[in-house]
Amino acid sequence: MLLAAKTDIGTQRENNQDSYSFGEIMPGVCYAIVCDGMGGAAEGAVASRECASIVRERLTQGYYDGISDLSLKSLLTSAIEYANRHIYNLSLSDEKYEGMGTTVVAAVVTKSYVYIAHAGDSRAYLISPPGSIMQLTRDHSVVQRMVEDGTITAAQAADHPKKHLITRAVGVDSEVRTDFCQEDVEAGNIILLCTDGLTNYATINDLAQGAAGCPLEEYVSNLVNKAIENGGGDNITAVAVEV
Repeated sequence: MLLAAKTDIGTQRENNQDSYSFGEIMPGVCYAIVCDGMGGAAEGAVASRECASIVRERLTQGYYDGISDLSLKSLLTSAIEYANRHIYNLSLSDEKYEGMGTTVVAAVVTKSYVYIAHAGDSRAYLISPPGSIMQLTRDHSVVQRMVEDGTITAAQAADHPKKHLITRAVGVDSEVRTDFCQEDVEAGNIILLCTDGLTNYATINDLAQGAAGCPLEEYVSNLVNKAIENGGGDNITAVAVEV
């Protein structure tokens, strides 16, 4: 498997509150994590960094050869829940951390499956070059709920004033609810994890078609650069795993 990542502060922010982690757990098994912090520049960065670090540690230490699908689901969700308790308790320990939190999307990728747990609006996609793409996560956001309720259309959601309001995050409460999914993968597939700083400033076609005939590191770099070219109004992070 191949792995690549890039993060950028963007054109409008004074700090980068995104964090990520990726690596190989054992031959043929990789993990990837992307977090988007909130709650002020320093506090958001702390929340995202702590979340990425804790989830990485729990995944790499808890995974074992022959682990069942059910146990892997439990490992992913419990890792996020553990990070949530840590960050929430940290927010209560010092006034400067009050209200901080972070999104998270975490994946374990094998040669046959991808397993994903997430909370918030950072996303995961399954890309099959030269141009097929499927969003694997569902945004936990106010506008996503409005789209599903029929209050607004998907097109209206793209520029809605409440676009950045999320309904789930790690560390803002004593408990967090995560969503989980499992999807088949095959050789040549790419799993892309990213923050909304990418998806708000790059089109779905950019994500899908940019991978065709392109080395993985170049693909990820091109995506981040495209978001910057289109305004780059937020921190931008992309992590990719090629099966």
